[in-house]
Amino acid sequence: MPAPLAPLPIDDALPELTAALRAGNAAVLVAPPGAGKTTRVPLALLGEPWVAGRKILVLEPRRLAARAAAERMAATLGEAAGQSVGYRARFGSKVGRNTRIELITEGIFTRMMLDDPELSGVAAVLFDEFHERSLDADLGLALALDAQGALREDLRLLVMSATLDGARVAALLAGAPVIESLGRAYPVETRYLGRDPRAPVERQIVEAVLRALRSESGSVLAFLPGAGEIRRAERLLREAVADPAVDIAPLYGALPPVEQDRAIAPAPAGRRKVVLATSIAETSLTIEGVRLVVDSGFARVPRFEPGVGLTRLETVRVSRAAADQRRGRAGRTEPGVCLRLWSEPETASLPAFATPEILAADLSRLVLDLAVWGARDPATLAFLDPPPDAAVKEARALLVALGALEPDGQVSADGRAMARLPLEPRLARMVIEGARRGAGEEAARIAALVSERGLGGDAPDLAHRLDDFARDRSRRAEEARRLAERWAAEAERLTAGRAGGPRPSPAVLLALAFPDRIARGRGDGRRFVLANGRGAALDPASPLARARTLAVAELTGTADEARILLAAELAEAELETEFGGAIAEGVETGFDAASGALRARHVRRLGSLVLAERTAALKPGPETSRALARAAAARGLERLDWSDHQRQWLDRARFLHASTPDLWPDLSWPALAAQVEGWLAPQLDGLTALGQIDAEVLGRALSGLVPWELARRMAEEAPSHFEVPTGSRLPIDYAAEGGPSLSVRVQELFGLKTHPAIAGGRVPLTLALLSPAHRPIQLTRDLPAFWSGSWRDVRADMRGRYPRHPWPENPAEAEPTRRAKPRG
Repeated sequence: MPAPLAPLPIDDALPELTAALRAGNAAVLVAPPGAGKTTRVPLALLGEPWVAGRKILVLEPRRLAARAAAERMAATLGEAAGQSVGYRARFGSKVGRNTRIELITEGIFTRMMLDDPELSGVAAVLFDEFHERSLDADLGLALALDAQGALREDLRLLVMSATLDGARVAALLAGAPVIESLGRAYPVETRYLGRDPRAPVERQIVEAVLRALRSESGSVLAFLPGAGEIRRAERLLREAVADPAVDIAPLYGALPPVEQDRAIAPAPAGRRKVVLATSIAETSLTIEGVRLVVDSGFARVPRFEPGVGLTRLETVRVSRAAADQRRGRAGRTEPGVCLRLWSEPETASLPAFATPEILAADLSRLVLDLAVWGARDPATLAFLDPPPDAAVKEARALLVALGALEPDGQVSADGRAMARLPLEPRLARMVIEGARRGAGEEAARIAALVSERGLGGDAPDLAHRLDDFARDRSRRAEEARRLAERWAAEAERLTAGRAGGPRPSPAVLLALAFPDRIARGRGDGRRFVLANGRGAALDPASPLARARTLAVAELTGTADEARILLAAELAEAELETEFGGAIAEGVETGFDAASGALRARHVRRLGSLVLAERTAALKPGPETSRALARAAAARGLERLDWSDHQRQWLDRARFLHASTPDLWPDLSWPALAAQVEGWLAPQLDGLTALGQIDAEVLGRALSGLVPWELARRMAEEAPSHFEVPTGSRLPIDYAAEGGPSLSVRVQELFGLKTHPAIAGGRVPLTLALLSPAHRPIQLTRDLPAFWSGSWRDVRADMRGRYPRHPWPENPAEAEPTRRAKPRG
């Protein structure tokens, strides 16, 4: 290896690392940011005998990191990128016939594995910054391990990371050795500024940056959640910074390469730089001259909702590991300062690590790639974190709907073609179908717009974005158009000789990629419902808001009421022609809350979208019975026309269930509602309205809820009435707050020496003692104690109020009565 320009901390670990890879085919390298692992390790391995003229692949999580690292390594060799060291990324590559080290983005590596599982001509694969745990990195490592075990035992795998559980990764690599580099970091003073949750984060970042510029020397690196906050912070800073020697540079993934290079380049002598960055600057990149870091504590990450089939960006608190990475940027070349926009105690509440993308992402591309690889079940491959079953199931369902998989999970011919394109399955299906029907290049341009945020502007109308994209003469747009041409050419090659069809419009192309997001207006000029049943909205000022039907590609916000970011108006004729086979037609029965009755409609439906409907004759049957039962449950079963006897019967059953839940069924209102189709629906034959469900119908339904043997025991343990000494049978109230209760005139209990009880004597009744006028006197759960105690005071009071009724001194020995004393 040529002599390095300057020693780096990683140099001390290189002898142990090279020895480990001579002795075995895998290793783990843990080295902090700034140690030099990205640029030094590949060069150190290039001369190893096991490389023998083959290539070394270095996987980077981001295009910017791949390009910057390749250019830095090439400069170390005194060359330009594309000679001994090159890079491959979606927008732009520099490799040549003599390239020995290739820095590639992780998604490109997956394509290489699927095209050539043996990785012919490759000696080693280095997974850089693996702690970021991107979905492509996890998949790439799983495929590489599978290939190493079955096809290429000599293939070296090296996992490199700054903050990682090295032992866990080493176990995945069959006990590979873990080499650690202590690195070198200058001291960083951490200051906690706190944050006002009511103020925009970009405004507080700007205040912190201005404070740092006033009190400290050096350049500033500020971390914000996303591009929107960065643009707003940039405007505020340009207004507030009067010093002409301070340069302000944004840094995020969607920027053109020339602007990214400007952000990471050293500040000229005598000048300072403020770099406003997303988490793209946490690792891999070195921004010269930075000794001040301002950290918002937030990052924007994709979150996939399996039940909805949508991925949306979510702003989350950073992990402690990420916060430490950001802080370390201030101490790369000299002592520095880190300003954090939170309080010091909050640090302990941050998650230790970020959630791996495989646990929170759309897995449709992963499942398709695995199917092409020959692994229908992800469990057959070695993943550090297995993909969640719910997300895998959702991905399979989508791939079947797109025609990429057969129902049995076998990859289809179209699926293999889709996997050949470096696109998400939805977009790949759109480009393949577009090419098949003569619109391949237009479909590919749409795919570029959808997959690359910022291309063509941010107008929600696809037509406007396509026009702006066509007129854009920036380097990024030119590269995107060239890439789209390559996608279209590949798709046309894959579909050569297949049957064609009418040339699809841009709206049809979008709908082919997102059939579950075809949207129908609700009639208010703003809100739409999607075919998957979710709601979405548009700015009322947008011309698309007045469209009847849209093909929607991008959404943001909550699943219940998302905001449409990109869509195209879909003509009714196109909807019928392109998706007629998916339109279901038939009679549906629904409940009309206003009339309390069932109504039938003849409906044409695309998923959850009602395209047309008209009134139809209602034909009672099992389905209408179930629909009426469900309506009763939704409205509230307690509102049905129960008799007093039936309500008490339910209360008795609930009392017994509360005392012995393993023996007695749960007949609470929620439990009955959950099983309403089983016990109520069979008794509703021929009924179509809630008003027809009378006590007789309910009585038949109740009869099957408790087995005969338990019903007999109910009469014994929870009787409906209690017979008092006068012979009166009085109803027991089982719904009373304090437990089973009996309201009784006190004279009817004369002569009773024991307290009334139920459930085999285990549960005393609460006696609500009444006066002759049925007014409350006292509550008691111990009648003998009442007779011998407070009866004296009650008697004295009652004798004056009701002189014509008996009030004996010893009621336990008196005759019970329902009458007053005879006159005279």
